[in-house]
Amino acid sequence: MKNFTLLLTLFMCSFVLHAQMKLGDKAIMLDDQLQSSIGETTSLNDSKKENGLLVVFSCNTCPFVVGTEDFPGWERQYNALYRFADSLKIGMILVNANEGKRQGVDSYAEMIKRAAEQQYQMPYVVDVNSTMANVFGAKTTPHVFLLNDEMKLVYMGSIDNIWDKERKADIPYVKNAMVELSGNKKIKMNSTPPKGCGIKRITN
Repeated sequence: MKNFTLLLTLFMCSFVLHAQMKLGDKAIMLDDQLQSSIGETTSLNDSKKENGLLVVFSCNTCPFVVGTEDFPGWERQYNALYRFADSLKIGMILVNANEGKRQGVDSYAEMIKRAAEQQYQMPYVVDVNSTMANVFGAKTTPHVFLLNDEMKLVYMGSIDNIWDKERKADIPYVKNAMVELSGNKKIKMNSTPPKGCGIKRITN
């Protein structure tokens, strides 16, 4: 009996880790309350607007987020993205899933500090045990997921292509997707490779 229980537990853990969202899937955990950096709780449904929601997995220190001398970092676009999304009646939320650094640089206290320093205009919330990141299949900081008005996944990947030093032109992937979504058009490029630091999950 003990062996059966152990096998069942391992199976369920494996299912949770691999049952990740695909394009067209409806998000779950929509009403789960997440602690935000301003001391309140919110949820995906709370943050959603008429045309959908942009979910961005982020953190406090990754060079792809905060920038370096050689790379501007995507964090500096967050507030502009929030305003752009808002103009299209799309909500936006930042999610910190770095549970492996929760006692250090990605602690709740450090999140509060970072949000204040950067004057985030959108909620910045704690993803306890990286649960939401596991459901979404988030891999990096940043990694973005655009949900439509039915909270179905319509775009996932990078914010844009500024990471690509060989690019011939800047392509604002997520902005293009939001414009097409709000205009009830098919999203031409609905998936791009995520670029950033790996999300720091706790592994046994």
